[in-house]
Amino acid sequence: MRRSSLKACSKCRKLFRGELIVTASRLTIHELHDLLIKKEISATELAKEHLERIQALDGEIKSYITVTDDLALQQAKSVDEKLAAGENIGLLAGIPMALKDNLCTEGIETTCASNMLRGFKPQYSATVVNKLQAEDFVMLGKVNMDEFAMGSTTENSAFFATKNPWNADCVPGGSSGGSAASVAADLAVYALGSDTGGSIRQPASFCGIVGMKPTYGAVSRFGLIAFASSLDQIGPLAKDVTDAALIMNVITGYDKKDSTSADYVYPDYTTALTGDVKGLRIGLPKEYLGEGIDPDVEAQVRAAAAKLEELGAHVEECSLPYTRHAMPAYYLIAPAEASSNLGRYDGVRYGLRVQSKDVVGMFCQTRKQGFGPEVKRRIMLGTYALSSGYYDAYYLKALKVRNLIKQDYDRAFAQYDCLIAPTAPTTALHKGQNQDPLALYKGDICTIPSNLAGIPAMSLPYGLDRNGMPVGVQLLGKAFAEPTLLQVAYALEQNTSLTRLKPNQGKGL
Repeated sequence: MRRSSLKACSKCRKLFRGELIVTASRLTIHELHDLLIKKEISATELAKEHLERIQALDGEIKSYITVTDDLALQQAKSVDEKLAAGENIGLLAGIPMALKDNLCTEGIETTCASNMLRGFKPQYSATVVNKLQAEDFVMLGKVNMDEFAMGSTTENSAFFATKNPWNADCVPGGSSGGSAASVAADLAVYALGSDTGGSIRQPASFCGIVGMKPTYGAVSRFGLIAFASSLDQIGPLAKDVTDAALIMNVITGYDKKDSTSADYVYPDYTTALTGDVKGLRIGLPKEYLGEGIDPDVEAQVRAAAAKLEELGAHVEECSLPYTRHAMPAYYLIAPAEASSNLGRYDGVRYGLRVQSKDVVGMFCQTRKQGFGPEVKRRIMLGTYALSSGYYDAYYLKALKVRNLIKQDYDRAFAQYDCLIAPTAPTTALHKGQNQDPLALYKGDICTIPSNLAGIPAMSLPYGLDRNGMPVGVQLLGKAFAEPTLLQVAYALEQNTSLTRLKPNQGKGL
């Protein structure tokens, strides 16, 4: 089921899909690019429409921490000048987007949604930001997140909680909740987020959009403020699979500034968008469909698997037995790395400084007032796991389990081209629903294993639950198998309407 083509009225500047009038903010990157090069809309008009929409709606949704109005209009004007001069523009040129606020932007406040970095303006930009800038992107601003990316609801922000555009009483997921909410509410055409244990995929699932965690090392982490360095990865949140592929074409690549960057020949990801899955072998891990998975979520995952079989793929149940150990392993490894990474926030070099009568008092008061409860909890967990007498008992064992989880995937990918599973055990939670940290941690059980293994994974919206909230289907592949994931996701997207649902359709959002 392909979308009917867009047409623009030269007199009224309205956009039509069939007989329906659509606003430019509803459109995808590739649709807007076509309109820009045909001069049926200008980059400045597009930027203004999104800025006006942010002004009108973001007071309720609260996805943006910083809105860069003047910069966005300046960048849009530059694209219009190139078009007027007859110059060719890239596929992301002039397209309004948002950045998660843990990506450094030179001269623009970068807070990690923490009081510790309130007012911090980096002296350089992240590599991914520089890559997008080279493509003439239009940056609308920096969006909200769980503080230092530690959380799965975006309720842990030091500034405010972000709401889910599908239901304001629900969370958008996290930690990239601001990124997902801004795209779902058409307050940005696309956004970048970071994924340490599911922080792109879970909010994409909760907000009904596409989110991809690339292979570890495929996207430079230079300029990403670190949470857990062996797990963090930057990736796109987008309105459809084609857009995700277009963004991946720009942000992937080797970077000598990142010691973990993979020196690899990266493909044109759009070549994978064939819609053909005939002959592909797809595994359905039974551990992802067991206890704790909402029946509506399981039903949609099985429906997606059935659709792939209908399209010619071979789907069968498989097993990843060490999945059950992923959560305890992750919540030792990630906090341990966080404890090390966040040690730099001491009030001496940058960020918050709380004056005290001596240096030790300044350290203690700065960290006490600068970090929120969840960040403190994870620092304490990590420091304990690394402490003398407990390193071998906890951290070292977690590293061994991590290797066993990777071996699980290696065996699976010897038999299957990709795996299909839920992105999250449930759809979006209600605000304040889980006050117990352990209960919230369990919500990451479907996404954590792929971070531990360093493999690519993506979330694709696939239908709604009984309450009208979007369900996310997760696709997982071996290292650098993003083309396979995009191929399968595109086939699903093109052959069902279940992947293209919008919040409050026809009601103003």
